[in-house]
Amino acid sequence: MVIRSTLEWARSLQALAQSGLAYDEPSVHDRERYEQVRRIAAEMLASTNGAGAEAIEQIFARETGHATPKLDARGVVFKGDGILLVHERRDGLWTLPGGWVDVGESPSEAVTREVLEESGYRTRAAKILALYDRDRQGHPPHPWHTWKAIFLCELLDEKQEPLGHETAAARFFTRSELPELSMSRVTPRYIERAFDHRDHPEWPTDFD
Repeated sequence: MVIRSTLEWARSLQALAQSGLAYDEPSVHDRERYEQVRRIAAEMLASTNGAGAEAIEQIFARETGHATPKLDARGVVFKGDGILLVHERRDGLWTLPGGWVDVGESPSEAVTREVLEESGYRTRAAKILALYDRDRQGHPPHPWHTWKAIFLCELLDEKQEPLGHETAAARFFTRSELPELSMSRVTPRYIERAFDHRDHPEWPTDFD
């Protein structure tokens, strides 16, 4: 029997409540029940990370429509023997440039926007290297069930534009000199697989 974690239970309850509120114009009593389920999910999640249940419930309440995984797009950019990493202001660690895909964007539009904002480099998405379920890749827990799309992006111009507000630096690192990574965003396996894909361009996309 598979034993689920408190985080997994909380996510399932939140998704059930969100989808229930989205469909079939629930009655007043059903709405109250779904909101109560959402509140329980927030309390469960708060018990795992020390955050306030009310704040978590407000975040949950802003999510509407059928509950689906979120999509995080990350760009792999090579120059010579180096891979592009950006220095996150929030935790002071390094990661592949990227972030949430916005509504109305295609995945390739999202990743090239994120690479430009976080690194200052203009690129073109050339190939999707991987589509990962975040939960299966060794990341620390996160409230949302997230898929991570990893794109190979080609430099269009080596001129670097000013960085956005989320990153403090951007530079290329060789395989042997990688800095400490922001594990909530990227793991060492992502970087290793990126170099492997560079050396084996005939490889298919990784997934799961």
